[in-house]
Amino acid sequence: MSDPTVNGPTASGPAARSTGHVCLVGAGPGSADLITVRGARRLAEADLVLYDALASEEMRVYAPGARWFFVGKRACRASIDQEVLNRLLVKYARRGWRVVRLKCGDPFVFGRGGEEALALARAGIPCEIIPGLSTAVAAPALAGIPVTHRGLASSFAVITGHHEATYAPLLDGFAPDSLTLVVLMGLGQRARIAERLVARGWSPATPAAVIVGAATAQSWRWTGALSALDAAEIPPASAGAPGLLVIGAVVSLAAELAAGLSSVTFDSADAFQPQQENTQR
Repeated sequence: MSDPTVNGPTASGPAARSTGHVCLVGAGPGSADLITVRGARRLAEADLVLYDALASEEMRVYAPGARWFFVGKRACRASIDQEVLNRLLVKYARRGWRVVRLKCGDPFVFGRGGEEALALARAGIPCEIIPGLSTAVAAPALAGIPVTHRGLASSFAVITGHHEATYAPLLDGFAPDSLTLVVLMGLGQRARIAERLVARGWSPATPAAVIVGAATAQSWRWTGALSALDAAEIPPASAGAPGLLVIGAVVSLAAELAAGLSSVTFDSADAFQPQQENTQR
């Protein structure tokens, strides 16, 4: 794997600073204009950006002077080891660089941001946490699905669907049709998840949704019954994009809300424009 040292800042640039720091920045659900204002400011100040596979390439506009280095992890694909990534964060901060670790969604929601923050704390590296819109909540919202709604769901749970040994005990602990269930990284396990819930007493007719791509150009959505969850065929244009499942009565609101959501338009002049700042930190 390559190293961001190649063509990186020189001794006359950030390396001349005695102390660097790291900002763990949540990139949100995909669209560049859904990052927080503070996150965009830290990108503008960055010397180096270590970014995830799911962080929008459009966000490079916020950090035109920084070096960008891909450290993303995707299922079933070769990726950088977490310990190696932790060492990179420490290494370049110690060289005086301002490092942004750009993570999809929120850094602390299934993003291993806690591990990275601990590694930095143990190494004595200053670290700032900048929350982002968690895909667990933002992706359903963009699809017209509120994760809680009076009379339908007073609570929600977020789990990962990578391995049945991990999610099975959690699913077994939820009373049937008692809450909204959001399953991140569960597309490949959706048939088993549906089968297990029905076996535990959930109604086969429980509304369910598959949301792929969130706020990206690969966005795609499907709604139907829990029993038909495995029948949702993701189109080729969205294949490979990250996705999640939403299961519960609140999914029934998506069709009614869809017309109103799709009718809202804004002029391009209203788009957020990043501000270049000379901020002393």
